Amino acid sequence: MLTYTFEKTNGVSLYEQLYRHIKSDILAGTLAAGEKLPSKRALAAHLEVSVITVKNAYEQLIAEGYICGVEKRGYYVMRIDQPLTAASDVTAETVDEPPEKTWFMDFVTNSTAAEYFPFATWSKLLRQTILEQDTNLLRPTPSTGAVELRQAIAAYLHQFRGMTVSPRQIIVGAGTETLYLLLIQLLGREKCYAVEDPGYSKIGRIYRSNQVPLRHVALDESGLSYEALCRTDADVVHISPSHHYPTGIVMPITRRHELLRWANEQEGRYILEDDYDSEFRFVGRPIPTLFSDDEHQHVIYLNTFSKTIAPSIRISYMLLPPRLLEHYREKLGFYACTVSSFEQYTLAQFLSRGYYEKHLNRMRKRYHQKRDAVIDCIRTGPLAGRAEIMEQDAGLHFLMRLDTALPDETLRRRAAAHGLRLALLSDYYQQREQAPQHVLVVNYSGIELEKLPQALTRLAEIIKE
Repeated sequence: MLTYTFEKTNGVSLYEQLYRHIKSDILAGTLAAGEKLPSKRALAAHLEVSVITVKNAYEQLIAEGYICGVEKRGYYVMRIDQPLTAASDVTAETVDEPPEKTWFMDFVTNSTAAEYFPFATWSKLLRQTILEQDTNLLRPTPSTGAVELRQAIAAYLHQFRGMTVSPRQIIVGAGTETLYLLLIQLLGREKCYAVEDPGYSKIGRIYRSNQVPLRHVALDESGLSYEALCRTDADVVHISPSHHYPTGIVMPITRRHELLRWANEQEGRYILEDDYDSEFRFVGRPIPTLFSDDEHQHVIYLNTFSKTIAPSIRISYMLLPPRLLEHYREKLGFYACTVSSFEQYTLAQFLSRGYYEKHLNRMRKRYHQKRDAVIDCIRTGPLAGRAEIMEQDAGLHFLMRLDTALPDETLRRRAAAHGLRLALLSDYYQQREQAPQHVLVVNYSGIELEKLPQALTRLAEIIKE
């Protein structure tokens, strides 16, 4: 007869303890395949538990396939094939995530300081949203995003970017990467995509991972080269005309018109306009969008709130030209919106009540001041006379050319040894041997100003070697 002991104070029910004991004996071979188990009443009397306890344990074992019940004959142990032995004894529990390297100064990562995020306003609006929307928050939003949010985005674009769009043209997604994936499905994997060289490398990696033909098109002083684009077989070109990353080039109107002409020359061509940080322009008015200048509906506009509010606010949006709206609904309308309704309705209030405008004004002022402080520290500190600042009038990064003969790889390696994480312009070129050397891409929003003088001292020592 099966004999087990039970703990009545461990928070686990008696039937579950019995189930675990029997299961363990079956897996260990103590109970052999085909062996008959005691009847429910007999086992209950032997263990001094209720019949219902044994009944529940047996039913759980039957449900999981460890035993079977034969009418009028009783319960029998099933044959259990042991899983294949793993090639290694390393389990998920023993594999730790590699620890992130701690840098004394990180010139690569842009981040939002805690004091910059409008916690009080955001939490207030979130509470109001929960009270006002009530059960609406539990219902799925339209695949293109909550109507209230799309209306608020359209109103913002009209007031501050001079763009006249219908909320129907707006598609909301959890980050621009999600929108890239939707666009690949919408426009087709058979199309050839072109990206800027140099450019933000993740864009090209996303296209390659989706097995679409990809071309890297060189830049000139005006941005993506029209002549180089025409020499490719590209159908879709992905550009950031308002503020190119990483060079900082602002595309002039003549080049914009050339690209619009290229798109209009052949049916099925499209321009993806990535306007990722256009809100942070410190000199003059915001650059008009290519989308606004497009009279033939070949431009798709993308932007994100991750740069302006916080990276964790994974809400981005794109504007489709009217000619693509029906095609989108037919081909991709079955997708659910990837952004939580709680965040969508909260952001809608943040936009429509004017909080976003106030937040942007504060952030422009703070980032302008921080950029000036960083540049002043470079020009008056240990790098004075050995560093040239370029493309500092827009966005959250600028370029810094160092007066050194060190190759970029040596510069990066020595900087890392001194606790400095560097992004070099050559990192963003497809053909690195053709890239300019000794040019740093300085992402300044995450720089700790109190550490900056010491970090620049270390960098100055490195380039003296």
